Amino acid sequence: MLQKLKSYIFQELVFIENPDAFGEDDDLLQAGLDSMAIMRLVLFIENQFGVVLPDDELAPENLQTLKRLENWIRRSQHQ
Repeated sequence: MLQKLKSYIFQELVFIENPDAFGEDDDLLQAGLDSMAIMRLVLFIENQFGVVLPDDELAPENLQTLKRLENWIRRSQHQ
């Protein structure tokens, strides 16, 4: 899951020089993930992983890192 997220984010949404060096706890928001990119990311996640991510949970604590994003997806899969 982490690799799919990372690939999508750095191929489609955020352009950084060396995405391979970006760790699962590095800050996506500081890397350039903005509000439009977040909406595209949510649509990708919902389609790719078959979950519905609640709008009221669109917050930095769920989106800030790849690891937090993965945890949010896993929680949403079990609801």
